[in-house]
Amino acid sequence: MEDKQSVATLIDSTTSKIQKLQKAFAELESHRPVTLNLKWKELEEHFRRLEKSLKRRFHELEDQEKEFETKTRKSREMLKQREAAVVTQEQASLVSLQEKRDAAAFAITSALAKHRKVSSEDPADVSCDEDSGELSVEEKPPDSVASESNLENIKHSENGNFGVKSYPQLVKLCEEMDSKGLHKFISDNRNKLAALKEEIPRALKAAASPAHLVLKSLNGFYLIEAPNVDRKKDSNLLGFRRTCIMLMECLSFLLSNMNMVSVSALIFEDIKEQAKLIAEGWKPKLDALDLGASNGNSLEAHAFLQLLATFGIASDFNEEELSRLIPMVSRRRQTADLIRSLGLSEKMPGVIEVLVNSGRQIDAVNLAFEFDLTAQFSPVPLLKAYLKEAKKASSPVKPGNAPITAQTEFNERELVTLKTVIKCIEEHNIEEQFPVDPLQKWVLQLEKAKADKKGPANHDSPTLLGSATYNFPPTHGNYFGYQYQVPYLH
Repeated sequence: MEDKQSVATLIDSTTSKIQKLQKAFAELESHRPVTLNLKWKELEEHFRRLEKSLKRRFHELEDQEKEFETKTRKSREMLKQREAAVVTQEQASLVSLQEKRDAAAFAITSALAKHRKVSSEDPADVSCDEDSGELSVEEKPPDSVASESNLENIKHSENGNFGVKSYPQLVKLCEEMDSKGLHKFISDNRNKLAALKEEIPRALKAAASPAHLVLKSLNGFYLIEAPNVDRKKDSNLLGFRRTCIMLMECLSFLLSNMNMVSVSALIFEDIKEQAKLIAEGWKPKLDALDLGASNGNSLEAHAFLQLLATFGIASDFNEEELSRLIPMVSRRRQTADLIRSLGLSEKMPGVIEVLVNSGRQIDAVNLAFEFDLTAQFSPVPLLKAYLKEAKKASSPVKPGNAPITAQTEFNERELVTLKTVIKCIEEHNIEEQFPVDPLQKWVLQLEKAKADKKGPANHDSPTLLGSATYNFPPTHGNYFGYQYQVPYLH
């Protein structure tokens, strides 16, 4: 900084030095009998050009320095975020490991207790050694054998060999780099997805190239054939896409538990280029998607963002364009982690503003808490605005004259929305600012009406926020525990 100020001072003093030089030159010329060939004007123009050149170069260097400082600050912030994510994952792994150890210890204790009981009750299991006179156990109880086997499996895992004991076929499929077989196996065992998701990262380690295997698994995410099929309702395609996302998440989890050298060995430049080509092929299809129609639960947008995060290629894409995709995935449980992995945390105020303006205050509140923006986006006014907007959109049909089916559907949507608001208040511990008792009473009244199958609820009872009826927007899906629609399986 001192050097830069010195340079600026020297440049500013150039004018005065030129003036001094002009006087000296004039005095020199007055003492010469012959006029100098090099006139002062020529010298002055020469020095002025040098001065301008120096100033321009100085300002260019200042701009470069500012740009470098900005990039350095962003890099440090991203590094801190990644370090925090690694620490969180390490803590989760330690907790999981301790639980397994406790379970193993409990199993061994139980097995020993059963063994003692069997030994004391059944003399046939015990024989006497004639030479030594000592008792010897001829057979071990099955529970004891199973417990020892489980303990060996756990120790085997702790020693760094992540063999998959429950689903050995997963290892085989990964060893063979069989992406189609992997998809089929996950589909056939979709009722055990929670267990599968725990074991897939370990199974991927058996692959010659886990990253390449996951990239292969993305083939067919966008089908070109069967144009008459409604892809939004095609359960097979939806399941396939969820599996693609899950495999990318599992690869991310595997990479997060490795050091930088190991990650570089798995995700080398050739793999990144392949991932970038896939992302560039998907992006035009995302541009055609309707932001409102996605309802914050777009598989396509989620897969695209997960691809960039998993393979570390987000820097190759425009941040503004990526941030515009966040509202399309605002209700998915992985959204906050994705935002941090992509380095888009600074864009969140703008994203939340978009959600508020589009009537999705529940999502806005969730993200405001997640990114410590509740001072800027106060939760209580947002939730009250959500209920108020729902009231404005109320049905023009009077409850007493509404058809039974229409009124039942209306009450059901009303019930779901009230539960969503209550859940949001409770999850974020803001009951003092926004009491839930009036909301819960209204929920009970609607549930009673539903149970009695009488259609409309009794609107002679106390009304909610000054109104007895609301026409609520579509159901808010899962986001940090807010789940009132079909659960996200993958």
